[in-house]
This record gives sequence, structure tokens and C-alpha cells, in this order.
Amino acid sequence: MARLLLIEDDLTIRTPLLRALRERGHAVAAASTAMAGLRDALDDRPDLVVLDLGLPDLDGRELLRMLRAVSVVPVIVATARDDETEIVRVLDAGADDYVVKPFTAAQLDARIRAVLRRGAGTVPEDPALVVGGLRVDPRSRQVTLDGEPVELTPREFDLLHHLAGRPGQVVTKRELLAEVWQIPYGGADKTVDVHLSWLRRKLGESAQAPRYLHTVRGVGVRLDVPGSAG
Repeated sequence: MARLLLIEDDLTIRTPLLRALRERGHAVAAASTAMAGLRDALDDRPDLVVLDLGLPDLDGRELLRMLRAVSVVPVIVATARDDETEIVRVLDAGADDYVVKPFTAAQLDARIRAVLRRGAGTVPEDPALVVGGLRVDPRSRQVTLDGEPVELTPREFDLLHHLAGRPGQVVTKRELLAEVWQIPYGGADKTVDVHLSWLRRKLGESAQAPRYLHTVRGVGVRLDVPGSAG
């Protein structure tokens, strides 16, 4: 039995598919929007995700990219888009397989079993980011500093995770607003400054005496291993 997450907004597809997969012995949860599906994938850690591309709040391919940034869970994309270019894009974005609608539950079940067999016996790559004594784990959304837990708000975690994925690189405030706050056309730099101040405090440092977070005046911020920043 596999623990599955079905991300599908169409009730006429979702309901019979849930029933059919459960009849085949799987434990299946469902979400009808991209953001609910992302939350469930991170919180419940299913064995496999079945992902529809035509979701109401976000294109499924964008959700796939977001999911791949924080998880190695196998993903089968269920799509009505059957042109070769789209299928290649889906696979390049990180899908393990795809099925083209309309499909039967038996066909999907066979693909689920095939994908899980391919992953059997492999050790998933640890997605945690480690910079010096700082460890940022996107699966559990936990941070430790020199082995001690650091309690962060969701936004502080997202900010630190983005910076930890680019150690030694100067990240602009515009990029942080776009990627962490989802404000693509700029916003108040003060928002970033305030959250960086809170984050520094929780990491036991300050702007005047930085260890990990180094402000590059007029440009942005850089996360570095203590002692390595020039």
C-alpha cells in the first residue's frame, strides 16, 4: 500500500479516482488547489503525488517546481496537454512520469507502482542546506545552529532558506521581495530589513557584528560561513 496525495481540482475526476485508488489498497488524500497540495505534501510526506496541471490558483508546472525545491517525493503529472513540447517541459521540471487525460485508474495505478519500484532501495538525497554550523531543513522546516534548534516564523524560515541556498552570493532585496514575499515588481525594502533584523537576533548576531548575515550596502545581503566573508 502506498500513501498518495492527489492534487486535482475537478470533482468529477477527483471523487471516482479517490475511490478507485483506495479500492486498489492505497491510502489517498486529496487537495483541490496548488497551495493546499504543497502544504499537504510537506506536512504529510506522501509516498507519491499525482498532480493535475490545470489548477485554479497556480499552474501545476509551477507547483511542481516549488515542490522540487523542497522535496524529492515522486510526482506523476496528470494532464490533458498531450503535445510533446509540454510533456518534455513537465519532465524537465522534475516529474517522474505523466499520464494524459482521459486515463483509467488501472493505468494510473500501474504507473504509480512502476515509479515506486524505480525508487525502491534508493536513499533520497537530504535536501537540508548546511552553511557552517547552520542547518536548514525544508522538509521539516526546522533550523539548527551548532546543533541547537532555532525557532523561526514561517517568513523568517523562507528568508533564511532562500539565502542558505545561495551561500556566498549577494542577494538583492528586490530578489528577496520577489521570491520570498512573492512581490514581483518591488516593494518596501524596510520589510526585508525588519525581517533580517529579527533573523539576526535569533541567530545570535547583529548588523554591527555579523556572523552569517552580511549586509552589502546598496546591494543586498549575503549569507556566509563565519570567518569566510571578505
